[in-house]
Amino acid sequence: MIRVLFVCLGNICRSPMAEAIMRDLVEQEHLSDKIEIDSAATSTNHIGEPPHRGTQEKLREYGISTTGMKARQLKKDDFEQYDYIVGMDESNIRNINTILGNPNSLKIFRFLDLTNLKKDVPDPYYTGDFQETYDLVVEGCQALLQKIKQEYKL
Repeated sequence: MIRVLFVCLGNICRSPMAEAIMRDLVEQEHLSDKIEIDSAATSTNHIGEPPHRGTQEKLREYGISTTGMKARQLKKDDFEQYDYIVGMDESNIRNINTILGNPNSLKIFRFLDLTNLKKDVPDPYYTGDFQETYDLVVEGCQALLQKIKQEYKL
Protein backbone atom coordinates (compact mmCIF):
# COMPACT_ATOMS: atom_id res chain seq x y z
CA MET A 1 0.00 0.00 0.00
CA ILE A 2 1.29 3.46 -0.96
CA ARG A 3 0.54 5.89 1.87
CA VAL A 4 0.20 9.68 1.53
CA LEU A 5 -0.10 12.13 4.44
CA PHE A 6 -1.07 15.77 3.86
CA VAL A 7 -0.11 18.17 6.65
CA CYS A 8 -1.10 21.75 7.50
CA LEU A 9 -1.28 23.82 10.66
CA GLY A 10 -4.69 22.85 12.05
CA ASN A 11 -5.84 19.95 9.84
CA ILE A 12 -9.23 21.61 9.26
CA CYS A 13 -8.77 23.49 5.96
CA ARG A 14 -5.95 22.68 3.53
CA SER A 15 -4.81 19.18 4.47
CA PRO A 16 -8.30 17.67 4.81
CA MET A 17 -9.21 19.36 1.51
CA ALA A 18 -6.17 17.68 -0.08
CA GLU A 19 -7.05 14.36 1.56
CA ALA A 20 -10.62 14.45 0.24
CA ILE A 21 -9.65 15.59 -3.27
CA MET A 22 -6.84 13.03 -3.52
CA ARG A 23 -9.18 10.24 -2.37
CA ASP A 24 -11.65 11.31 -5.04
CA LEU A 25 -8.96 11.29 -7.76
CA VAL A 26 -7.62 7.92 -6.59
CA GLU A 27 -11.14 6.44 -6.67
CA GLN A 28 -11.71 7.80 -10.19
CA GLU A 29 -8.48 6.07 -11.28
CA HIS A 30 -9.54 2.81 -9.53
CA LEU A 31 -6.42 2.89 -7.34
CA SER A 32 -8.05 2.87 -3.89
CA ASP A 33 -6.69 -0.62 -3.27
CA LYS A 34 -3.14 0.69 -3.84
CA ILE A 35 -3.10 4.24 -2.41
CA GLU A 36 -4.16 5.29 1.09
CA ILE A 37 -4.56 8.96 2.00
CA ASP A 38 -4.71 10.74 5.37
CA SER A 39 -4.07 14.19 6.79
CA ALA A 40 -2.70 15.68 10.01
CA ALA A 41 -1.89 18.94 11.82
CA THR A 42 1.34 20.33 13.18
CA SER A 43 -0.61 22.09 15.97
CA THR A 44 -3.05 20.78 18.57
CA ASN A 45 -5.59 23.58 18.07
CA HIS A 46 -8.37 21.60 16.36
CA ILE A 47 -7.73 17.95 17.27
CA GLY A 48 -10.91 15.90 16.92
CA GLU A 49 -12.78 18.57 14.96
CA PRO A 50 -14.29 17.98 11.51
CA PRO A 51 -13.01 20.01 8.54
CA HIS A 52 -13.77 23.73 8.59
CA ARG A 53 -17.24 24.68 7.38
CA GLY A 54 -15.71 26.52 4.40
CA THR A 55 -13.75 23.42 3.38
CA GLN A 56 -16.83 21.24 3.69
CA GLU A 57 -18.95 23.64 1.65
CA LYS A 58 -16.36 24.01 -1.11
CA LEU A 59 -15.87 20.24 -1.42
CA ARG A 60 -19.63 19.67 -1.37
CA GLU A 61 -19.90 22.01 -4.40
CA TYR A 62 -17.76 19.51 -6.30
CA GLY A 63 -19.44 16.40 -4.92
CA ILE A 64 -16.51 15.44 -2.69
CA SER A 65 -17.24 14.00 0.76
CA THR A 66 -15.56 14.79 4.08
CA THR A 67 -17.64 12.25 6.01
CA GLY A 68 -15.84 10.87 9.04
CA MET A 69 -12.83 13.17 8.76
CA LYS A 70 -11.46 14.50 12.06
CA ALA A 71 -8.35 16.56 12.74
CA ARG A 72 -5.38 14.79 14.30
CA GLN A 73 -1.85 15.80 15.14
CA LEU A 74 1.21 14.59 13.26
CA LYS A 75 3.17 12.10 15.36
CA LYS A 76 6.74 10.89 15.17
CA ASP A 77 5.87 7.38 13.96
CA ASP A 78 4.04 8.87 10.94
CA PHE A 79 7.48 9.10 9.34
CA GLU A 80 7.74 5.32 9.17
CA GLN A 81 4.08 4.84 8.22
CA TYR A 82 3.90 7.12 5.15
CA ASP A 83 5.67 7.15 1.79
CA TYR A 84 4.86 10.81 1.11
CA ILE A 85 4.52 13.52 3.79
CA VAL A 86 3.27 16.63 2.08
CA GLY A 87 3.29 20.04 3.77
CA MET A 88 1.06 22.83 2.52
CA ASP A 89 3.60 25.61 3.15
CA GLU A 90 7.20 26.27 4.24
CA SER A 91 6.14 26.75 7.86
CA ASN A 92 4.46 23.33 7.80
CA ILE A 93 7.64 21.77 6.40
CA ARG A 94 9.73 23.26 9.23
CA ASN A 95 7.20 22.02 11.81
CA ILE A 96 6.99 18.57 10.20
CA ASN A 97 10.76 18.22 10.35
CA THR A 98 10.82 19.35 13.99
CA ILE A 99 8.04 16.94 15.03
CA LEU A 100 9.59 14.04 13.11
CA GLY A 101 13.11 14.72 14.41
CA ASN A 102 14.57 16.39 11.29
CA PRO A 103 14.81 13.22 9.22
CA ASN A 104 16.09 15.11 6.11
CA SER A 105 14.11 12.90 3.77
CA LEU A 106 12.89 13.26 0.20
CA LYS A 107 9.53 11.83 1.30
CA ILE A 108 8.83 15.20 3.00
CA PHE A 109 8.12 18.05 0.58
CA ARG A 110 6.04 21.15 -0.01
CA PHE A 111 2.85 20.35 -1.91
CA LEU A 112 3.04 22.81 -4.80
CA ASP A 113 6.74 22.10 -5.44
CA LEU A 114 5.39 19.27 -7.63
CA THR A 115 3.80 21.88 -9.91
CA ASN A 116 5.14 24.81 -11.91
CA LEU A 117 3.78 27.14 -9.20
CA LYS A 118 6.35 26.24 -6.52
CA LYS A 119 4.68 28.26 -3.77
CA ASP A 120 2.77 27.84 -0.52
CA VAL A 121 -0.92 26.94 -0.50
CA PRO A 122 -2.57 29.94 1.19
CA ASP A 123 -4.53 29.10 4.33
CA PRO A 124 -8.24 29.90 3.74
CA TYR A 125 -8.75 29.97 7.51
CA TYR A 126 -7.05 33.37 7.28
CA THR A 127 -7.68 34.41 3.64
CA GLY A 128 -11.31 33.26 3.46
CA ASP A 129 -10.68 32.22 -0.17
CA PHE A 130 -11.61 28.55 -0.24
CA GLN A 131 -11.92 28.58 -4.05
CA GLU A 132 -8.28 29.61 -4.51
CA THR A 133 -7.20 26.90 -2.09
CA TYR A 134 -9.41 24.33 -3.84
CA ASP A 135 -7.96 25.19 -7.26
CA LEU A 136 -4.37 24.95 -6.00
CA VAL A 137 -5.04 21.71 -4.12
CA VAL A 138 -6.58 20.10 -7.22
CA GLU A 139 -3.48 21.04 -9.23
CA GLY A 140 -1.19 19.68 -6.51
CA CYS A 141 -3.16 16.45 -6.13
CA GLN A 142 -3.11 15.82 -9.86
CA ALA A 143 0.67 16.34 -9.90
CA LEU A 144 1.18 14.08 -6.87
CA LEU A 145 -0.99 11.32 -8.33
CA GLN A 146 1.00 11.51 -11.57
CA LYS A 147 4.25 11.25 -9.58
CA ILE A 148 2.97 8.21 -7.67
CA LYS A 149 1.75 6.52 -10.84
CA GLN A 150 5.14 7.04 -12.48
CA GLU A 151 7.20 5.99 -9.47
CA TYR A 152 5.13 2.87 -8.80
CA LYS A 153 4.30 2.14 -12.45
CA LEU A 154 0.53 2.17 -11.81
